[in-house]
This record gives sequence, C-alpha cells and structure tokens, in this order.
Amino acid sequence: MKMMAGIDLHSNNAMCAVMDIEGKRIKHRRLPCDLSSIAGFFEPYRDELDTIAVESTFNWYWLVDGLQDKNYKLALANPAAIKQYDGIKHSDDASDAYFLADLLRLGILPTGHIYERSSRSLRDLLRRRMMIVQLRTSLILSFKSLNERTLGEKVSQNLVKKMKPEEARKRFTEPADRLISGHQIGLIRELGSVIRQLENHVLSVTEKWTTYQRLQSMPGIGKILGLTIALETGDVTRFAGAGNFASYSRCVDSRRISNGKKKGENNRKCGNRYLGWAFVEAAHFSCRWDDQCKRFYERKRQKTNTSVATKALACKLAKAAWHVMSGDVDYDTERVFGSKKKLQFQEVRREPVQGLDMKSHKN
Repeated sequence: MKMMAGIDLHSNNAMCAVMDIEGKRIKHRRLPCDLSSIAGFFEPYRDELDTIAVESTFNWYWLVDGLQDKNYKLALANPAAIKQYDGIKHSDDASDAYFLADLLRLGILPTGHIYERSSRSLRDLLRRRMMIVQLRTSLILSFKSLNERTLGEKVSQNLVKKMKPEEARKRFTEPADRLISGHQIGLIRELGSVIRQLENHVLSVTEKWTTYQRLQSMPGIGKILGLTIALETGDVTRFAGAGNFASYSRCVDSRRISNGKKKGENNRKCGNRYLGWAFVEAAHFSCRWDDQCKRFYERKRQKTNTSVATKALACKLAKAAWHVMSGDVDYDTERVFGSKKKLQFQEVRREPVQGLDMKSHKN
C-alpha cells in the first residue's frame, strides 16, 4: 500500500508521521534531531513509502541531505504558503506532521526548491560575506562619526580603509578615543582581509561558469552581483518565465487591484531578499554608466518618485537576467529597451514655430 510521510521539524526535535493513501494515520513519533533515529523510524515503511514532506525551516539541510543519501524521495514544504483550516479547535505537532502528509497525498502541498548541494555552500558563503561587509561598513561609519564629533573634520571612506591603527590613535588626544579608534581600524583591516579571502575562494570555483560570465555583460552587474544572482538563482529552469523570476526577486508590486482600486497588499517579503538587493544595486550602478538605463529611470522618476523608478529598473534588469541565464546569451540592450532609433524618435519634442499662431493657422 502506498504511503506518505510528514516531518514537523524543530530546532531540537522532529515530529514524524506516516499516513496511507486513503488518509488513515498509521504512526507518529517525536524524535531527536538525529538522522539515524529518523531514518530508523521510516525503515519499516521503506517499500511502501512514496514521499516524505519536510517543513522548510532554518535547519533542513542535514535532514533532507541525509534522507536523500538513503534513497528516500523528499519534498520541501513551503510553510509560508500552508494554512490550516481556521475551524480546527486543537492542533499540535502530530497534527501538523499529518497535515503535511495529507497535503502530499492530495497533491496540493506547496513546495520549495531543494537547492543543489554542490553549490549551496558557495551561496551561503556569499551571504556571510554580505554580513561581514555590513559589519565593516558600520565600523567605518562609526569611525568617521568619531572624527566629525571630536575633531570637526570629515574622513573619506578610502582613507579609513587604508589607515593603520597607530595612525588612527595619533589623531586623538583623549585616551578613550585613542583606544576605540585603534581597535576600530584594526577590525576594519581584519574584516577587509577576510572579505578578500572569501571573494578569492568563490571566484576560484566559479571563474569558468558561463552563467556568471553572461551576467557580467549586463549594465551595473560586476563580479559580486553576478555571483550573487547566479548562486541565488540556481537552476533557472525552475522559473516558468521572466515575470516569475522577477517576482521571486522581489521586483514586482504586491498590491491587489479590483476594478481599478487598491484592495490590499500581498506578502511583500515573499521571494529572495538577496536577489532583491542585487537587482536594486544593479539599478543604481546602471543609472550611472548606461545611457538607456538612465533614460528609462528618468522617465519613470518624473512620473512617480525615486524609489518606484529604481524598483522599475530593477524589475527590467531581473527579467533581462532571466533571458540571459535561460538562453545562455549575452545581454541585448535592444531587446530590453528597443532600438536606439526608436527611442530617439520617441524623445523628439516638437517646438512651435516662432511668430506663427498655431490656432489660426490653416493648411
């Protein structure tokens, strides 16, 4: 008899449940977060067990990888898209695990993407790099603020990055300021060294990736943004189209419109926040160096505001990135914005002839 299973995963335990194809509950048990214990629970049902649904929590890597190594078929449940019936009076971990198995049995389980194991560590490494960059930036801003408060002078960011601890201490007279400034500069230099090491490691592994190289042909996208987009996307074929990818990248409006009126908002945080950051950064850079991106941004900004215009350009770049990755082609500016001749024709402004009354003029 065909069976389905669900696992309600927590930080220190996992509730495992097995259900048959008719919806009958077979067995459930709370187990520690130990792969051998969980695999042993499912072992008697191996021949009949079709799929195991695992809740996508922060710690699913070890469980999904371990069960896949033991030749179990896994489905990663998306908890953000799962909502139980509101009329349920009592619910616990066992009912949650059975609910996952029931949705799997009915074929309506919202699932997430199980990212390729070989590239997952590189993706997470870039995420940690971002965290370290943000920490270094906060230290730089703190040091600059200390200079402005104490000495009344501004210090450039490049100078702070190149400064040595002893040079920072000499700038101040108070012992407390000398102490903190030296430690801040020391941490800034150490974090900079760590960032360079992480970047070199990722680049050494991905330097021959065609996807990463294709993305760099886009305006505003360099090495780090190209790596971030490529690694956060993974298998681009999992997105049905450019619009789906733009939505996953948080570049699509979340409003609900009915009869031309706003009726509410959907989940703005649904999607990948790292891709959302990458495409907004690409939009900022492309406005500086690419004429057509700047022209598109300025037209949007005049009609709306700076934030909406930036997001619109980010959405444009996200859709272009999908075509670049799915087709394994370089960026084509005419496909994104149209031909230059067409754009120039649209921007021609007709000025009235001086001395001619246009209202009274007849052909």
